[in-house]
Amino acid sequence: MDIRRHLLAGQAIPALPLALNTERKWCRKHQRALIRYYLESGTGGIAVGVHSTQFEIREPRYGLFEPLLRFASEQIDAYTRDSSNGFIKIAGLCGQTEQAVSEAKLAADCGYHAGLLSLAAMKHASEDELLAHCEAVSKHISIIGFYLQSAVGGAPLPYSFWKRFAMIENVVAIKMAPFNRYQTIDVIRAVCESGRSDISLYTGNDDNIIADLVTPWDFAGQKVFIRGGLLGQFGVWTSKATAMLREIQRERARGQLSPEWMSRNAALTDANAAIFDAANNFRGVLCGIHEVLRRQGLLETNYCLDPNEQLSPGQAEELDRVCRAYPWLTDDAFVKENLHRWLSD
Repeated sequence: MDIRRHLLAGQAIPALPLALNTERKWCRKHQRALIRYYLESGTGGIAVGVHSTQFEIREPRYGLFEPLLRFASEQIDAYTRDSSNGFIKIAGLCGQTEQAVSEAKLAADCGYHAGLLSLAAMKHASEDELLAHCEAVSKHISIIGFYLQSAVGGAPLPYSFWKRFAMIENVVAIKMAPFNRYQTIDVIRAVCESGRSDISLYTGNDDNIIADLVTPWDFAGQKVFIRGGLLGQFGVWTSKATAMLREIQRERARGQLSPEWMSRNAALTDANAAIFDAANNFRGVLCGIHEVLRRQGLLETNYCLDPNEQLSPGQAEELDRVCRAYPWLTDDAFVKENLHRWLSD
């Protein structure tokens, strides 16, 4: 598969949550069902081993990083083997250079096409050190840059970094998730002014998804759009998310974007605030994602590996509210119709 062309075409890519049972153990049955749900929702890829999957899977006491990467890759391959549609497998990569390179090698061995490279562990490194780190990882797998919001461990990365990052040959995309308009613009302008037209821009700004996708960004004499989304929010109500992206792409192609999208943007941001627990500085973000999927039957529990990670007080009621307020965002009927198949062996 030509991964650059696939990413440039614009894809909805969910971040894969970890399925745990009532004993807080990894549940392969529900993990398989969740992957099947994403595949049948029309997504163009899945990101595994990222924040939504819980970074703790790398800890020796759990030992889930490699088993989960291999399991997800095998499930995707089995499903897409006879499909003519492209599908990209993305592995989360993190840590200092030695760890990130090791994870990149493992991901490539498991059949992943690209690595989403988190720099959270190197927030005190210089710009030159960060770029050397990225170069080292890129020798083993195509990389997707990742601008992570500070609330969950990210660090400010200036325009100068992204301009130089865009010159790394094996960079195929950048996920912008600083939840900050100024920093998002830094990345877009840097890529445009680098002269690279083969690097795809993807939103990770779960708080402003639709606005990112409908905005024509104009820098260096060229007008560009953010191609698609690689998002934790796309891990829930996924069939509606992919349909939304395709509708936006059709309107962009016609040059006739409806102003109604801005109203929808506000609604989706409101729903995301409930799921991600924005009121409590994102403390309940993972459980919020899990709870939506649990209510649909795609997960057995809303548990995280860390028992201290739970829904915040009032978060369940906020989820009730946004589901009532925006039924057009949810895909309960789609899940109900197919869940028995996805859960079957």
